Amino acid sequence: MKIEETGLRGLYVIKPQVREDSRGFFMEVFREDIFKENGLNIEKFVQQNHSRSVKGVVRGLHFQYNPPLGKLIRVINGKAFVVAVDIRKKSITLGQWFGIELSAENKNLLYAPAGFASGFAVTADVAEVEYLYTAPYNQAGESNILWNDEKIGIKWPDISNPTLSDRDKNARTLSEWLNTPESNLF
Repeated sequence: MKIEETGLRGLYVIKPQVREDSRGFFMEVFREDIFKENGLNIEKFVQQNHSRSVKGVVRGLHFQYNPPLGKLIRVINGKAFVVAVDIRKKSITLGQWFGIELSAENKNLLYAPAGFASGFAVTADVAEVEYLYTAPYNQAGESNILWNDEKIGIKWPDISNPTLSDRDKNARTLSEWLNTPESNLF
């Protein structure tokens, strides 16, 4: 597998080596030794989630601060534009974002460490997204940033009328998040 830095400290694109033949394919999604060799010191993954969304759905930008968690994200059916935003107060790349198309076809993954908000826009008829978490989900310790916060300036794919949850419609801006005591946890 190839692990590539994105320019945002701790955020990596993982390109697995895919072995294909007439039966199908095989690939490694996570391998601790290779991750560590490339600077990703993930102690363990403790939870796996799976979502299914239709074209035009935007989910995010979600993150968890208590306990802080990292996410290994991949699309196993369809395709989505996946985004991660650095929300670490002391980071030199605070407020900067990275976006990549993940798909069942390209099989790439994105690792977003604690301190990044992540989300995605479904660009195919459907997308199924899997996430591995480095900490258990805690509803009381999670939050989100407005998906189209103008100060962040994410260049989303053309989505004329995105479908959003009420929670995501009413998310705070990055500036509002940075004025909370919880934002000091990253």
